[in-house]
Amino acid sequence: MARRVLGEWRGESAAEFSPTEIARVAIEEGLLASHRYVFGTIAWFVALGPAGAVLYRAAEMLAAQWGAHARAEGGEFGRFAARLFFWLDWVPARLTALTFAVVGNFEDAVYCWRSQALSWTTRTQGVILAAGAGALGVRLGDTLHQYGSVQFRPELGTGGDADVDAMESTVRLVWRSLVLWMFLLFIVSLAHALGG
Repeated sequence: MARRVLGEWRGESAAEFSPTEIARVAIEEGLLASHRYVFGTIAWFVALGPAGAVLYRAAEMLAAQWGAHARAEGGEFGRFAARLFFWLDWVPARLTALTFAVVGNFEDAVYCWRSQALSWTTRTQGVILAAGAGALGVRLGDTLHQYGSVQFRPELGTGGDADVDAMESTVRLVWRSLVLWMFLLFIVSLAHALGG
């Protein structure tokens, strides 16, 4: 059941994943989804209002849809969409990583961010995943058994293997991060309202 649900979430098969690989990939997808759908969108909403949130989500969807075509077919629009989203996501990704560090294990999160993020294939994802793994004290990345072979990926984070407890810790990390963002938004809104 978990393999099927994870495969549907990712859009590719998870049938050969071990229990540890299921937990690892679920944590990775959860951290990235929380950034894409919540924190990145909030950051652009704060910066430009509703238009910023729409711009960010539209750029993310176009990059996901057409960015793969840029590599496969050499399409100019795909390259532009991927590049635009990279620049739109640069600051929000680092804010998300910083938030994970603040509400999690700060020292390990910053260490992993600085030393491991660049080894991931997508830089922005590497920043989020490395900081999240360090904040949680869990190892992400590493090898995956998929399509009858082994896919090698860089190891991110410190600590033990991912398991159900680490997945629950991830949910708590994301909730704490969201509470921190809402508190900061409340303080900024209150200061703005009182200031005139």
